[in-house]
Amino acid sequence: MRIATSMEGVHYVLHAPQGDTYADLLFTMIERRDRRPPVTYTTFQARDLGGDTAELVKRSINDAVERFRPEALLVGESCTAELIQDQPGALAGGMDLGGIPVVSLELPAYSKKENWGAAETFYQLVRALLKPQLPPPGAAKPSPARWRQEGRRPRVNLLGPTLLGFRCRDDILEVSRLLGELGIDVTVVAPLGARPADLLRIPSADANVCLYPEVAGPVCNWLERSFGMPVVRSVPIGIGATGDFLREVTNLLEMDSEVIAAATNAEAEQRSRLPWYSRSVDSTYLTGKRVFIFGDATHAIAAARIASRELGFQVVGLGSYSREQARDVRAAAKELDLDALITDDYLVVEKAMAEAAPELVLGTQMERHSAKRLGIPCAVISTPLHVQDVPARTSPQMGWEGANVIFDTWVHPLMMGLEEHLITMFRHDFEFTEGHRSHLGGAPDGAGIEASGTKQPTTGAAASTETTTATAVASAAAGATAAPAAALAENGLHWSPDGEAELAKIPFFVRGKARRNAESFARAQGLHRIDAETLYEAKAHFSR
Repeated sequence: MRIATSMEGVHYVLHAPQGDTYADLLFTMIERRDRRPPVTYTTFQARDLGGDTAELVKRSINDAVERFRPEALLVGESCTAELIQDQPGALAGGMDLGGIPVVSLELPAYSKKENWGAAETFYQLVRALLKPQLPPPGAAKPSPARWRQEGRRPRVNLLGPTLLGFRCRDDILEVSRLLGELGIDVTVVAPLGARPADLLRIPSADANVCLYPEVAGPVCNWLERSFGMPVVRSVPIGIGATGDFLREVTNLLEMDSEVIAAATNAEAEQRSRLPWYSRSVDSTYLTGKRVFIFGDATHAIAAARIASRELGFQVVGLGSYSREQARDVRAAAKELDLDALITDDYLVVEKAMAEAAPELVLGTQMERHSAKRLGIPCAVISTPLHVQDVPARTSPQMGWEGANVIFDTWVHPLMMGLEEHLITMFRHDFEFTEGHRSHLGGAPDGAGIEASGTKQPTTGAAASTETTTATAVASAAAGATAAPAAALAENGLHWSPDGEAELAKIPFFVRGKARRNAESFARAQGLHRIDAETLYEAKAHFSR
């Protein structure tokens, strides 16, 4: 569905029951698209199962071809339809569709995940369309530097960007501009925005750029084996990786590498503020910040490199749900003396996140929810994503401008510098009391206001509203306190009054972390009561 909707002139016939027909919701809401996805459903119901559902498939295929006149047709089945075993691809292959290329997709939904399905769909489509162009066995591989003999600029393809990817639209613009400034043309961008006819032009380029290995990895490997097309595998996310990418492209195309290297260093300084900031005194507020990273393999590995080498963060957790790239993630984690977390269970990720006690989480939409529950700042760096992660503005992750976007996105959730010092200094002031909402025209529970001598008597409807609000706030506070207390009681732990009083002196934005550390320390020491002394012992322990 992602591949078909990303392209032009491609239609997807999906054998699916009612309930599996949610493509409109995904693409029109999350991607903010103004067109419905090119998907036709057979939409069989329970009463159809006693009849000939195969005939329903054929009728749906004929109707889709007649109505949409696609340049290529994808035929597949949803996870529920797999159980019926109608084999819609085989049925389509036996039909006369006027010469339209038909790609039968057999994607085992119960054993494989979404990115694998997207990669397999793209691979099958490219392979089916390029089959007539396959060179004969033993043919010489074309030279990536043949552009010189042909008197033209070098050409590359950008492979892998799709809808429902992370900022793919904006990455294409940034990478195309970077390559254009070096004198390199982009022949085909696929699947995003490509037509079947564009895929036929892929072999005319000198090399392929595997921008998103989760989707383009199998296609790039096949093109390298079958057509001898070299692959650029560096992904330009971050300052260092962008430099590596440009050097790999120019070396592969046998361009003047020394001139390119000098230009690359100069561009990094002029286009991105991240290198300058890393050398500035303000960057000391970032040094040593503990960060937990989880996402698809491409973005997680890139984030770990940026965090550890370019921003001075301490990476305390690294993982991915991309099992196909697990080896690469484990290698990146090993460089940081970490064990990679490879899982698609968000509860396992949430548990690891809580144990790592980071100051920032870089993850997917799921990690954003988990971080919110744990009270930890979070920035989304990878799919799965939400509509708010598909900005209307241009906001790439790749290239020099991508490094600027990443810096802003990661740093903004953190409390740093003067802000942190001021809140610590004035933490006893009513303006910094938890729950204070002066900027929204409200007030906290009233205790701080009374202390400042500004409490005014209220009557009538205002008094009723105030009483209701105060009751609601008190109820919420009681519920928030009761939940941790119940959990502590189950673990045989409880806080003494002096321990709670000392904990309350800690600034609220790190109080949760201090509480978790103290409870973890108490459990490790076999203590059941956490008092002020235990709190300070835990602080000393974790400071070491």
